[in-house]
Amino acid sequence: MKGRLNLFQAAMLRWRALHPYNAVHALRIDRPLDAARLSAAIDGVLEALGLTGLTLDAKRGRFEYAGGDEHIPLAVVRGNEAPLEFLRREIERELNAPFPSNGRFVPFRFVAIDAATWFILMLTYDHFIAAADSIVVLMHRLATAYEGWNSNRPRTPLRLYPATARRLFRRYPGAAVRSLRRIGDVAANARRSLRARYPGGAEPHNGFACHRVEAQEFAALVHTAKAWGVTVNDLLMAILLQTLEPLAGERPATERRRELAVASIVNLRRDFGYAATTTFGQFLSSFRIAHSLPPGIDLEQLARDIHTETARIKGEKLYMQTLIAIGAIGAVWRFLSSAQRQAFHAKHYPTWGAVTMVNVDPLWEEAGGTLPPPEYLRAVSTGPLAPLVVAVTTSGGVLQAGISYRTAAFTREVVDTIASGLMERFRSLGARCRPIG
Repeated sequence: MKGRLNLFQAAMLRWRALHPYNAVHALRIDRPLDAARLSAAIDGVLEALGLTGLTLDAKRGRFEYAGGDEHIPLAVVRGNEAPLEFLRREIERELNAPFPSNGRFVPFRFVAIDAATWFILMLTYDHFIAAADSIVVLMHRLATAYEGWNSNRPRTPLRLYPATARRLFRRYPGAAVRSLRRIGDVAANARRSLRARYPGGAEPHNGFACHRVEAQEFAALVHTAKAWGVTVNDLLMAILLQTLEPLAGERPATERRRELAVASIVNLRRDFGYAATTTFGQFLSSFRIAHSLPPGIDLEQLARDIHTETARIKGEKLYMQTLIAIGAIGAVWRFLSSAQRQAFHAKHYPTWGAVTMVNVDPLWEEAGGTLPPPEYLRAVSTGPLAPLVVAVTTSGGVLQAGISYRTAAFTREVVDTIASGLMERFRSLGARCRPIG
C-alpha cells in the first residue's frame, strides 16, 4: 500500500464503523443536463487525476489508488418543480448511505438533479479520503470538463500520498510539545461542560436542513466581525452558542457542568505545506470552545471572548492537542464495547454543535476558475463528535448553511427553531450596520 492514513483520517474510520461518515458537495451548473456527457466527464477527470481504483486496508490504516479506467455511476433525478427540495432530500439520504468498509471500492457517488434549463451536480464522498478544499478543486475540474467537453480535462495527476501528522510534529516540535504538556487542560475544560442530550437514544441517523444568507446579510456579518476585531468563524461560533443556549436549560452556578461548548474544524493544509490544486487529501483537526454564557452577555462580548481563545489556540497551534488525543483514543478504542464507543465522545468531549467553514472563491480561482463561482452547498455527517454540524460555505458573496443533525438529539422542529435563530441573528447584524460597498 502506497499511503498511510493520518490521525484524523484514522479517527474517521472509527466513526464510520458506527455510522456512515460522509460529506456532500453540491454545485449549480447553468446549462441543460446532458447525462451522457456529464458521466463521461466524471470518468475522464477522475482517471486523469489518479482518483480511481482505491483500495483501503482499514486495519493497517493504509490505502492505494491503482488508477486506470473506472466507471463511476451517475444517478439522475428529475427535480423540475422543486429542485432545492429534491437536493435537501438527496443530501439527507446520501449522508446516511454507507460506503464499503474495506477493500477496493469507489469512494464517490454522483447525482445530477435536473431542473430543465440548469442542473445541480451533487458529489458524495467517503469523508476520510479528503477535506472540502480538495473536493472544491475537484468540482471545479468536473464543471470545466463538462462545459468544455474533452478539451478541458486535467492532464496532470494529483499527489495522492501526502505525509501524515509526523510531518506536522517535525515541522513544529515546540508546538507539539506544548500541546502535549497542556492536554490536561482539555480534559479539565470538558469536565466543566454540559453534555448534550440524546432523548432518542443512540440512533445515529442524520437529518439535514439548509438555509441561504443573502449577500447583503453576509456582508453585514463580515463587516461586524471586522469592526469587533474577531474572525467570521469566531462570530459564527458565538451565534451558534447563543442559539443553542435555550436548549441547554438551567445551568446553576453551583453545578460543576455549567459551560456550553461548540467545536470548530481546522484545516492544517498550510501547516503541512501542500497546495489544494496539487495534493489531494485531508489535513484536518479541530478545537473546542466552552463558555459559561452568563445572563445578559451580548453577542459582541461573546464573540470577543471566543476570539481571545481561538487566537491563543491558533497562535500556539494548540489544535495539535486534538491530534494527540485522537491518537490516544485510537489506542484504547479496540477495548471499548459498541455502546461505549457510541457514547465516548459525548461523555468525555461534550459539544453541542460544530462549525466547519469553507470559502470557495479563493479555491475556485486558484484552480483556474473565474469569479464569482457558481452556487455551492455542503453537508457533513455529524458523527459521534457533535450532534449538530453547520457546514458554512461562502461563494460569490453568498453564505450557504448546510445543517446536519442527529435525529436522536434534535427533532426537525427543533432544528428549524435553531435555523430561525441563526437567521434572525444574521438579519440583526444587517440592521445595525451601514450598507457596505
